[in-house]
Amino acid sequence: MNVVEPIKNINKVQQILRYAKQNNERDYVMLELGFHTGLRISDILKLKVGDIQDKKHNIRKYLILREGKTKKFKRIKLNQEVRDCLKSFCKDKEPFDYLIKSREHENKPITRQRAYQIIVEIGGMLGIEGLGCHSLRKTFGYLYYKKTKDIALLQKLFNHSSQLITLRYIGVEQQALDKALDDMNFGV
Repeated sequence: MNVVEPIKNINKVQQILRYAKQNNERDYVMLELGFHTGLRISDILKLKVGDIQDKKHNIRKYLILREGKTKKFKRIKLNQEVRDCLKSFCKDKEPFDYLIKSREHENKPITRQRAYQIIVEIGGMLGIEGLGCHSLRKTFGYLYYKKTKDIALLQKLFNHSSQLITLRYIGVEQQALDKALDDMNFGV
């Protein structure tokens, strides 16, 4: 089984976003949403322009959706960086258009497999390995946890049943295990 990792260095996240912004606006929007909201890629791909834009074409402050995996409703604040990105991207789109639209179909989102390819390709171009669709969500979680140390709120954001699951999911538990083994030195 392939285990994907969070990106633990904010400079690498910025590199990925800059690269995507310069090369493909749709991919950039997908990555911005993933890194800034912690949504699963499957939930991002289901979004339509009308989910994030009101009737006056203003970007909503909050995204309200029903998560595909948990079937729970979720209200997610879109920060200004994400809203600015979405504003220019959605300018000429219809409310019924998928946000992350496939170029091969009239109005269908890209597939999860295509999202995976995009993330892996960009990572490869920038020398970042171990990426996959969950890397966006895990990166959000890891960087949030490193900044705040608030595992309880992160657990709630991710709808996890325990803090241990959340720590394991964002790679903190493995990082602690690795450090424990590195620190075992008997000086012989």
